[in-house]
Amino acid sequence: MKTWDVILVGGGIIGLSLSIALRKRGASVLVVDRGEPGREASYAAGGMLVDCPFETPKALQNLASASARMYPEFVHELEIESGIKVDLRGNGTILLLSDEHAHLAANFPKANLLKLEPVLAEGGSIAAAVYLAERSVDPRALTAAAVQTAKNRGVDFSSGDEATAVHQSAGRATGLKTVKTFFAAHKIVNCAGAWAGSIAPVPIPTRPVKGQMLCLIMPARSLLRHVVRSPKVYLIPRSDGRLLVGATVEEAGFDKRTVPSMIQHQYQAALELLPKLRDGKILEDWAGLRPGTPDGLPILGETDVPGYYVATGHFRDGILLSPITAEVMAQVISDETPTLNLSAFSPERFRLGPLR
Repeated sequence: MKTWDVILVGGGIIGLSLSIALRKRGASVLVVDRGEPGREASYAAGGMLVDCPFETPKALQNLASASARMYPEFVHELEIESGIKVDLRGNGTILLLSDEHAHLAANFPKANLLKLEPVLAEGGSIAAAVYLAERSVDPRALTAAAVQTAKNRGVDFSSGDEATAVHQSAGRATGLKTVKTFFAAHKIVNCAGAWAGSIAPVPIPTRPVKGQMLCLIMPARSLLRHVVRSPKVYLIPRSDGRLLVGATVEEAGFDKRTVPSMIQHQYQAALELLPKLRDGKILEDWAGLRPGTPDGLPILGETDVPGYYVATGHFRDGILLSPITAEVMAQVISDETPTLNLSAFSPERFRLGPLR
């Protein structure tokens, strides 16, 4: 029977990035995905690389900032190795604040909308706005580049097969049971996102948090240069003239259906900010399932089953946190000391007993 050094459960951007990092260390890697790699939360994401102290949980700030700094090199490597253009944009973000949050702008450069994005002035009064030096990325292109890079580096894939349990022998992980078969390895990593909790024997308290969004074709490719976040909606321009509008945060189980009234509500919110979008076209709408956790933080580290690790629960920050998650988890799996303190994200903070 063929064996691998590490099996990763889940082929989203977290699992893909980690597979590449592990291959760099010489480990043989298998990625097992219940569907097609990169087609769940990563495919549905907006791609804002949010690195803002009053939007990011304090416990997550060091991880978020470190990952944001890694992004240019991370993307460059994927583009070179895969031949796929990822569309990493560095024009920054205009954050529109409500009246009650206007005081938060004191320590940030005030956004001069007439100079940065004069088209926003047509949308009516804005209480306060600040400029954030953030980037954005196209998650679909990023994930496609990561899949190709992983394959180029010799990562093996098994698609369309759902993982059910981590197999144990003598008290430690020895393989992965799936609906169809069994794979052997002494290290297993659960990167299964919203589905992470369905794998026995350790309960991983993730849940699906639904997000609906839509994509428009702007009437002019350069209509909007910056990412814009308002209390109602966010707008993410792509270099090819597309504009993403999102996104809801819904507790709806594993239901990925879009609701026309919700899509229309987001469209109207976009028009309030950018009336010229009336001259654009709606290209598509969709919904994705983010992996939420009880405390809103990722779950990173080894479980109480030796050889069984978790890297999931990134909620709305999976795209942002993929480079740093890959680095620190590769260190943990390789028995190295991680460069960042991961104690706040340890699976040990959830002691719920074994799955039955």
